[in-house]
Amino acid sequence: MAEYLIYFNQQWVGDHTEEWFRGRGPLAAAVVNEIKAAGEYVFAGGLEEDGPVFSADATSGTTMFADGPYVETKEWLGGLTVVDVADEETARMWAGKIAEACGWPQEVRRFGRGPQSAGE
Repeated sequence: MAEYLIYFNQQWVGDHTEEWFRGRGPLAAAVVNEIKAAGEYVFAGGLEEDGPVFSADATSGTTMFADGPYVETKEWLGGLTVVDVADEETARMWAGKIAEACGWPQEVRRFGRGPQSAGE
């Protein structure tokens, strides 16, 4: 099994009416429920556009916190889903279903194999 990140940048969403967005919510929730039923759900969520944004930087040896994004950018993360699946084909399938339900593109990346905890 491998974990994959399926995500979108807020700028990919496009301009739509409130009614259009309300119609997409149940579709996206249905896909998340399908992922859960398959036993492949790890996490899913959308980020607040107007919520707090801050950065932490410890490269100087002292951790410094700053309001706002770490780097000024034209794109920012809008939402994400993490799945734990048997293969890339399954990750692609979920990404396609999420893209159809949301109505905007999704990008997929596999998580690297990090250091394992003791006992794993």
